[in-house]
Amino acid sequence: MTLTDLNTGFRDDEQRRRVQRVIHDCLADDRDPQECRFLMRFWWQLVMSYQEVSMDELSLNVGKPKLDVIEALISAIRSSHADIDAWIATTQRAFPVIQDRGFRAAQDSDS
Repeated sequence: MTLTDLNTGFRDDEQRRRVQRVIHDCLADDRDPQECRFLMRFWWQLVMSYQEVSMDELSLNVGKPKLDVIEALISAIRSSHADIDAWIATTQRAFPVIQDRGFRAAQDSDS
């Protein structure tokens, strides 16, 4: 399954940015660098019309709970704008915002 059509499935840029914010803030955890790297490649895929990441790569590098959420997002994008809005709300409830440990460490060392 190709993911190159995802960039055209959003109501507008704001909806796409909201989805990207959820991926960045709630799913891409730097404590698992490999998974984070592939989630961020998927984050880019939402803007690009070329293939940044494949489903096979996501399947190999993203854990089951988050992969299920990404698959639900792909279905929502290909279904309706309302489904995307529902995905945002559901995912934000299921996955709390991840604390950026690297940023916090840099801030602490500046003090």
